[in-house]
Amino acid sequence: MAVSKMSFISMIGPMKNINKLVNICGEMGVFQPDNVFSFYSNTENFKPIAEENPYAGPLQNLKNAVYSCGGALEKVDIKGFNVNQSKIERYVSYISENIENMVDEKRALYGKIENYKSEIEQLKHFYGLNKKLKDIMSCSYIKPKFGRIPLSSYEGYQDLLKKSEKKGIELVFFPFEKDNDYQWGLYFADTPNEQEIDRLFASIYFEEIKLEPHDATPFEACNNLRNLQKDIYKKIESIDKNIENFLNANKEQCYKFYTKLKELSTYFEIKSYAAQYNESFILVGWVPKDDLKKFTESIGSIKGIEYSTEEGSKVLNHTPPVKLKNPKIFKPFEFLVDTYGLPSYNELDPTVFVAITYNILFGIMFADLGQGLMVSLVGYLMWKLKKNRLGKIMISCGFFSAIFGTIFGSVFGFEHVLDPFYKNVFGLPHKPIEVMESSSINYIIYSAVGVGIFLMVVSMLFGIYAFIKKKQYGEALFSPNGLMGLIFYCSMVFMLLDMVMLHTGVVNGLYITALLVIPLVCMMFEEILIKLVNKDPNWLPEKWGDYIAQSFFELFEVMLSYVSNTMSFLRVGAFVHAGMMMVVFTMAEMAGGAGGVTYWVIVVVGNIIISGLEALLAGIQVMRLEFYEMFSKFFEGQGKVFTPITVSDNN
Repeated sequence: MAVSKMSFISMIGPMKNINKLVNICGEMGVFQPDNVFSFYSNTENFKPIAEENPYAGPLQNLKNAVYSCGGALEKVDIKGFNVNQSKIERYVSYISENIENMVDEKRALYGKIENYKSEIEQLKHFYGLNKKLKDIMSCSYIKPKFGRIPLSSYEGYQDLLKKSEKKGIELVFFPFEKDNDYQWGLYFADTPNEQEIDRLFASIYFEEIKLEPHDATPFEACNNLRNLQKDIYKKIESIDKNIENFLNANKEQCYKFYTKLKELSTYFEIKSYAAQYNESFILVGWVPKDDLKKFTESIGSIKGIEYSTEEGSKVLNHTPPVKLKNPKIFKPFEFLVDTYGLPSYNELDPTVFVAITYNILFGIMFADLGQGLMVSLVGYLMWKLKKNRLGKIMISCGFFSAIFGTIFGSVFGFEHVLDPFYKNVFGLPHKPIEVMESSSINYIIYSAVGVGIFLMVVSMLFGIYAFIKKKQYGEALFSPNGLMGLIFYCSMVFMLLDMVMLHTGVVNGLYITALLVIPLVCMMFEEILIKLVNKDPNWLPEKWGDYIAQSFFELFEVMLSYVSNTMSFLRVGAFVHAGMMMVVFTMAEMAGGAGGVTYWVIVVVGNIIISGLEALLAGIQVMRLEFYEMFSKFFEGQGKVFTPITVSDNN
């Protein structure tokens, strides 16, 4: 339940050794660079190192080449694999040229296929023509024109014939296929009247289509083109095989060059954070304290490199990045904390608290042995198959659901299956808690409120600790989430219990004054009191009337938040799993009676639906309790994540 300590490191050395340094910084995987210019007050003689990354181009070319043919690139172990830039460029050029040539050949063949497809689509409209296209197009005195006329315009063809007769021009149009929009056909224009005939057909929106002079009829030409397509597909299959063989033959070496380029390109980018000062460079950044010794030993091996380190919290005007440090069993719940926001460097990490409370609250709200184990199984598959971080959380949540399901005696909605277990193991006649009995409802509700009160108190204690850790002693004493708020809340809870149940007689005028009125007054004037604790000379408000009015309404809002936050935990008791499953069993009995096929189908399907729906609802409701009722007491979540330079496929 902690944030890893960070160390700030500043490194200075000759420019000729900067590549060695950034390579070590990258290889170590524990260094996060930062902007040099923000750490030094006098940067007049500093200038950024604006060198072009010589590895970015070859890396991109290699990726483009391999990905263009459907290949894949993976990171591999390249220990001992040392190559210079010249060899890298030659290898990338060799891979790129070979693949590009084969891909270009494929692209050209696909282009031919598309052309043939387009030509077939045009020729299909003229299947009724039983003459070879070449013979028709080779006429000397007449020009054939293939095309189409919109159906709405084709109705005016007869009028067009009359116009042509008056002008002494003979029109000859042969209609072929008709579709929903066009009449496809062919007309002939004698050479002397070609322009006039074209103009007449243009008046009814004839669109000419250029066909190739095939030595075949349109039907035969289509078949010939389809055969040509088949031949081309065979050529493409051959090229694909050649590409596959080429990639397989070069796979191992290609992966090595890819990994090397990824490393060199990633490490080179570290230089963009550095600054040049005359013939030297300055590079600064952050390293986890646990890794600092190993890191400094590595960079210390470079000749001419000098470095200085400082504890992260002591670096003025800079907030160190955050790396969470939790036991492995609690680590999956860092995902939920990160959803709200990372803790600041000097803030309390709530991961362990979230892991414990989230599991328990989820287990209470979704208490079923069988369905809980199902949730764990689904979570395991989500993590194993998809590496979904939510899957690990579901595993533990399902396990706690199974635990509370055993306590409540629920197995896939059957409420008395475990009665023999209770009798044989614990000597009980039946399960210890019957959640659907009226006598248990008040017990469940009171227990839910009790859980809420306990978690509220713990959250306030965390809040006090967080204030002290940040040296905000005034807030720790007088804020609603500080000591005064804790005293008031606990005292109010005890007073209500004493009035309703305990009747101890402790609550009197002195109790109310000391434990309720004084804390309220302190919280009302918290701003003034905090400034006094911090020795702020400007502690007096400008206008007392405005200050008191504003403080009163803020205090009233705080009182409401205490009540609403506590009552929010009623959802833990109200969210009874047995009630939802009762609906399923009622439907099953109405549909087919107990024991029938329909009965079991409804029970099985109902279990699946309820499991998914209830797990989702319980997860959301518990997350709401965590974020709004508990985190608001002690957690801000304004930290920035520690992101060391590492080589990954996502870089």
